[in-house]
Amino acid sequence: MFRFLAARILGAIPLLLLLSVVTFAIIQAPPGDYGDYIKSMLINQGGATIEQAEAQAEAYREANGLNDPLVVQYFRWITGIVTRFDFGHSLYYNKPVGDVVAERLPATIMLALTCHILASIFGITLGVVAATRQYSWVDTLLGFFSFLGMTIPRFLLAIIILYLLVFRLNVSEVGMFFSARYGGAPWSWDKFVNLVQHIWPVVFIATFGGLAYNMRVMRANLLDVLNAQYIETARAKGLPEGTVIMRHAVPNALHPLVAYQGVVMPYMLTGEIEVAIVFGLATVGPAIVGSMGVGDVFVTATFMLVLATTLIIGNIIADILLALLDPRIRLGGEKND
Repeated sequence: MFRFLAARILGAIPLLLLLSVVTFAIIQAPPGDYGDYIKSMLINQGGATIEQAEAQAEAYREANGLNDPLVVQYFRWITGIVTRFDFGHSLYYNKPVGDVVAERLPATIMLALTCHILASIFGITLGVVAATRQYSWVDTLLGFFSFLGMTIPRFLLAIIILYLLVFRLNVSEVGMFFSARYGGAPWSWDKFVNLVQHIWPVVFIATFGGLAYNMRVMRANLLDVLNAQYIETARAKGLPEGTVIMRHAVPNALHPLVAYQGVVMPYMLTGEIEVAIVFGLATVGPAIVGSMGVGDVFVTATFMLVLATTLIIGNIIADILLALLDPRIRLGGEKND
């Protein structure tokens, strides 16, 4: 197991470097930079002339190295990460990029993990229920809801819920995690309830899509496993149907879903990002969109690198879970005694 983990971690380093190069190049590809954002702000809000704004923007580019070649900017950024764990300075937020990430990433990961856990528990459970009641009204009803969850765009569902909350239910505290009175208060049960009252739309929408996928995959896998010969053998031995399903069929039907966990974290993060953008929560989503809009390249590149890292970590965790679930799988060249 240790050899497997070491090999995967060492193999991830060149992959992350390659992804950082591609990401940095793509982000820099569109015309314009943060200097252009400063120029437009000086003209539109500062009343400066075009010449004055262009002079100040050019001075800002020169002072912050934006006029340097793309290769020089990239190596300055990646060298800071490798040698000092310094992700650069955010031009828009006017603080280290690490501080921007530290402010927004924990809340994003907690939301994504919450949605993933709920989607896995309910999705797998409902998938088992649907498979064991194939073609019944329960199976039909669950299939209808899973179809909705997999086809309705998350941002559209978020807009609908936002419209109902603001314009129909007159909810004013939208786009925040807590009410004002709980902002700096220590954790308590009341503060937790207040948090749930504010983030339930994000959790519901992100969970709904993941639940639908898990349910459909679990149903299809379990139906295939239930027709396998070893399941018929277990039934012929006189084992109770519940034991046959839960101890023999369900663990084998879980394999594709466990392998899916390798990509589910970035998927849940991006799903949360879509909804968070609509609701304006202070998470990764609005930070990525905002930084891309103004040319704050180091913030965008760092968050993209974080998403790539979660994908690699997720795949390693999925491999370990598969080995634990199925003893026939061996990692890192391990052999049976």
